[in-house]
Amino acid sequence: MTSAATSRAPRWYTIPVRVGLVTFIGTLLCFAVSLLFAIFGTVIIASLRGIHPDMRIAYLHIAPPIALVAGAIILVLALVMEIRHYRQAKTLSAIERMS
Repeated sequence: MTSAATSRAPRWYTIPVRVGLVTFIGTLLCFAVSLLFAIFGTVIIASLRGIHPDMRIAYLHIAPPIALVAGAIILVLALVMEIRHYRQAKTLSAIERMS
C-alpha cells in the first residue's frame, strides 16, 4: 500500500521567486495605501489653508519613500521566513525519507 500524500524535496531556487513576488506585491500595496492617505492629507491641509491642493507632494515626497522603506522591510522579513521554511521542509523531507 502506497502513501496517499508523497512530498517532494524542497527546491532552493523557488526562494528568490517567492521573495521577489511577495516584495513586489507588498511594496505596491504599501505605495497605494500611503498614496491614498497622502492625498487625503494633502486635500485636508489645503482645505484648511484655503488653497488648491498640490498633489505632486503626495506623489513625489510622501508615497515613494514610505513604499521604499516598507519594501525593504518586506524583503528582509520575506527572505528570513522563506529560508526558515526551506530549512524546515528540507529537514522534514529528510526525516520522511528515513522512515
